[in-house]
Amino acid sequence: MAVALMWEARAVDGRGEELLAWARKQELAEQPLRRETFRAPQDRVLVITWWDAAYDAVLPELPEPDGELVTRAVHRWRFESVAAD
Repeated sequence: MAVALMWEARAVDGRGEELLAWARKQELAEQPLRRETFRAPQDRVLVITWWDAAYDAVLPELPEPDGELVTRAVHRWRFESVAAD
């Protein structure tokens, strides 16, 4: 089964590039099948990792950045893939 973990944070105004660099430097205890990093307006950064694991498996996740870098706590979501119709 494929599971996707989504991690999204919003940087303090003007610090989006710093948050993006911080997220890209974070290493996980295990390598995911795939990892993608995105940015969006309002200095937001999104990281999605894909894993070959059960939905409720314990998986490594990116940590919370320093509180001075972000405007709020990180948002996290977990999704599982579904069979194609």
